[in-house]
Amino acid sequence: MTQAPSRRPRNAPPASGLDRYFRITERGSSVGQEVRGGIVTFFTMAYIVVLNPLIIGTVPDSTGGFLGGGDPDRARMLVAAGTALVAGLMTILMGVVANFPLALATGLGLNAFLAYGVAKMPQMTWADAMGLIVLEGIIILVLVLTGFRKAVFHAIPAQLKTAISVGIGLFITLIGLIDAGFVRKPAGPTPVELGIGGFLNGWPLLTFVVGLFLIIALMVNHVKGAILYGIAGATVLAIVLEAVLHIGSQTGPGGKIVNPTGWGLNVPTLPSNPFALPDFSLVGDFNLLGSFSKIGFVSAALLIFTLLLADFFDTMGTMVAIGGEAGLLDEEGNPPSSQRILVVDSVAAIAGGMGSVSSNTSYIESAAGVGEGARTGLASVVTGIMFLLATFLSPLVAVVPYEAATPALIVVGFLMMQQVTGIDWDDMEIAIPAFLTIVLMPFSYSISVGIGAGFVAYVVVKIARRKAREIHPLLWIVAALFVLYFCITPVKTALGVA
Repeated sequence: MTQAPSRRPRNAPPASGLDRYFRITERGSSVGQEVRGGIVTFFTMAYIVVLNPLIIGTVPDSTGGFLGGGDPDRARMLVAAGTALVAGLMTILMGVVANFPLALATGLGLNAFLAYGVAKMPQMTWADAMGLIVLEGIIILVLVLTGFRKAVFHAIPAQLKTAISVGIGLFITLIGLIDAGFVRKPAGPTPVELGIGGFLNGWPLLTFVVGLFLIIALMVNHVKGAILYGIAGATVLAIVLEAVLHIGSQTGPGGKIVNPTGWGLNVPTLPSNPFALPDFSLVGDFNLLGSFSKIGFVSAALLIFTLLLADFFDTMGTMVAIGGEAGLLDEEGNPPSSQRILVVDSVAAIAGGMGSVSSNTSYIESAAGVGEGARTGLASVVTGIMFLLATFLSPLVAVVPYEAATPALIVVGFLMMQQVTGIDWDDMEIAIPAFLTIVLMPFSYSISVGIGAGFVAYVVVKIARRKAREIHPLLWIVAALFVLYFCITPVKTALGVA
């Protein structure tokens, strides 16, 4: 059940300007909680500053060129700086404009799609691919400003919104388990297995387990800052283990696994020089309409549609999940200032393309900060400032390994799972769509797939029950678009598009 935010007592001292602007006391929070929550959110998603360069900074486009026109080493440096810059600015914008504890950064999934799908198409360059992102963001912004995106959001049944939140909770739990190496894809016939060969091998996994149970122990004892302390404690343990045992990274040149029991992304060693001057020369390196002349109008339009649909619904699900966890949803399951949230998210998509770091979107990892007490946009401002500092302190950002940060995602997944009681499981008309929404998010590794499956199932069930009149007109449109989205490959084949 959603809890109403606390109100300031009548005899409370006058609120400061900061308190009034962000409505901190009104939402039952404090400046300390917001700062801790913002820091926790940053550390749970700071991996994107390291991971995004590995995804789009090391892959050449169809012409053999890298982002920035240089070699992969320079491309990674440029992408890291640009990723932190855009994430910082857009997250601060979310906090100041929408007053919502939601952070933004380059969206995982879309960046890989750009690297291995779009940029590899014949004659396409990275600038052309980023131009598609800018166009997609502009279209979404128009849909927001015309009220269409918000109208679709309000057309979704409240219990289906709850299912989206629960599904995202399971999704980020799976992300945490996989990123930590707690579950992996084995060489054998089973899709996943525990650790390596069914056993928890390696010191990094011990770090993950210690961090997880440290956060749990602190939480059950109602210690404020439990998640932040857990991440910090696990990071210290990781640094000590690496210094003593010289564990090393899992991957070698080309991303090949050479040390299965090594650290998953960052090797936790203190850098000799924690400072590095950022290079923002990637900003503005995009070609708005170049893709249309390279691959044709139909192919470019279908790519924009694919990007748009994924971006369109990811943020809807994320803001509901964050709002539900923070107790900020109204009786219809809508977060406050949802229109402003959607506007900022749309602008972030454009900014990501203009910054040549791929579309920026809202991060479900923000739930870690909410779990730490964040309730207002001040937490987002703190997270954004941390990202801006990371442009200068990228060596320090790389100290926190996956294994120290991901326990927070597991704990937050549990907190979000508690909302499952808000679904009427005896009502098959909502239970079946809700079930598909929940399970397909983690099993397909996509928020959009889960949402789309739920929408389509909801329409199908209503039709089967001869209750088609109860379906909101916008849900008909959205369900039809998702059917097209799921069938995009045969549609492209029928149209003769490669």
